Amino acid sequence: MNRNQVLPQIELSSDTGSLRKVDLCAHQAYKGYGFLGIRDLPRVAEGASAVEAGDGFHWKLETYFEDSPGSVPRQFMNLELKGQIHLVCQRCLRDCPVELSEVRRFALVGSEDEADAFPVEDDQQEPLVTSQHFNILETIEDEILLSLPLIPKHPEGVCEAHASAFGEDAGKSAALEKRINPFNILKNMKKNS
Repeated sequence: MNRNQVLPQIELSSDTGSLRKVDLCAHQAYKGYGFLGIRDLPRVAEGASAVEAGDGFHWKLETYFEDSPGSVPRQFMNLELKGQIHLVCQRCLRDCPVELSEVRRFALVGSEDEADAFPVEDDQQEPLVTSQHFNILETIEDEILLSLPLIPKHPEGVCEAHASAFGEDAGKSAALEKRINPFNILKNMKKNS
């Protein structure tokens, strides 16, 4: 590729259907942005405790080529995500708005073998295998899912522990657990022997 060659830049539509089949193998650059509601992302929607107005994610994507000394220019993709989803707070068991703001950089590669050979120690970018029918919507959803907290919680001091899990009912649940614990049977058998 000639260093002075100007690549065509294709504007991506924010329509979910058009994001499902993008030819990232073509020698062109892509740029786009939009908003995806929680219902546009079925795997993300499964984990949402509630969907309120404004819940969803703004996305911005850009692909470009960088010259590499002594080799063919490599294609990269930058993806920015910013938005909100409601999850169940693991402290109080109530809806908790979770804000998300992520920036990812991917080195676009042509095969799984290239991805496997990609340097693992390069934590600034990760390899992404491209195709002529690449699903950008799926990649956006993957990155949202990877960015969600494992244990969502309100900020400290905003919520109280759920009463049924802790507090007054804790003594009752411990007595019930002791009564139905299957190992109690073994303990009683040992005493009788």
